[in-house]
Amino acid sequence: MGLFVPSIIALYTVFSSGDAALKKDLRMKFTGLFRVKPLVVTTAIITFGMIIAASILLSALFGQSLDQFALADDFSFAGGSVTALLTIVLAALLEELGWRGYAEDAIAFYFCWWKESVIFGLVWGLWHLPLFFIPDTYHYNILHENPLFMANFFISILPLSFIFTWVYIKNERSIIACMIFHFFVNFMQEKIAMTNGTKCVQTIVLIVAAAIIVALNKDLFFETRHIGRLLPETDG
Repeated sequence: MGLFVPSIIALYTVFSSGDAALKKDLRMKFTGLFRVKPLVVTTAIITFGMIIAASILLSALFGQSLDQFALADDFSFAGGSVTALLTIVLAALLEELGWRGYAEDAIAFYFCWWKESVIFGLVWGLWHLPLFFIPDTYHYNILHENPLFMANFFISILPLSFIFTWVYIKNERSIIACMIFHFFVNFMQEKIAMTNGTKCVQTIVLIVAAAIIVALNKDLFFETRHIGRLLPETDG
């Protein structure tokens, strides 16, 4: 049920606000398929695939197997393949409707996108916290395997937040684009047979990748033109 919370809060906040511009902005972010830039989305998906490949190759230096390039037999949490796949799809749809539908813009209204990515990354990480106490979830399993894997999960969220921000802005604040990218991130994380040790290596690779993306998009992350006037820029 926690999957529904971000989207429910976003929809309630926007449509109870009485702000016509805010309502229009949400509709356009969700239905404006013209905002989706296929090349950007494809680049983001390929980039994440390269991050996974680099992580597995680097992990081989620490004794991990290259068999991790294979597909996992099943998902990392209980419920069966169909239920697990449905959960991954819902996670992408419902989270992004909440995060990109309201939460990220609400923070960016006051901060540049670099600071917003840090703040949102912390919020996004803490939102996952209850999952570590629900049996048969991936988060519960890694906590009981090694608490360091739990710490790694929270650290990995921060650089991933920067990558999502990049996808979001480059696609003219499109929720659909982020939903597509979110699904592929979740799917690849689940179906590529990486060990939890390799996912620690992946966090380092994510940090490097996020740093490169920020360096190549300094104006995007550090400009302050949108602060206080995010909606007028969108509508104009």
